[in-house]
Amino acid sequence: MSYKPGKIAVSFVVLSFSLTAAPVLPAYAALVPTDRLIAAHEMSADRERVVSFLAREDVQNELNKFGVDRDEAAARVAALSDQEINKISAHIDQLPAGQDGLAAVAGAAVTIFVILLITDLLCLTSVFNFTRCAR
Repeated sequence: MSYKPGKIAVSFVVLSFSLTAAPVLPAYAALVPTDRLIAAHEMSADRERVVSFLAREDVQNELNKFGVDRDEAAARVAALSDQEINKISAHIDQLPAGQDGLAAVAGAAVTIFVILLITDLLCLTSVFNFTRCAR
């Protein structure tokens, strides 16, 4: 194969024009305020606190008494909004230290039970047999 200098030059010019005509998207960058970073860090810490509370053996036993599967409860906690996680985490933080964990376990179990009940009534899940869809 022999390449002619004219074909190479034409190919180079066509390639150059096509590359310069390609759309270039601007990169948007801005400073991130400190309070936004702190809020994001606190949300992840709150979520970890609720997940670790849910992983405790006594909480698992109470959930089993209500017939709630551990994996399903973990999936529900993962689906909670940041505000709901913040509220639950604040409730965990307000529990008195040094007392038996029965109130904490009962509170967590009731909270999860209510969440499951509401999602059943809204026809998002079918966990309990005694509920009927609102549709």
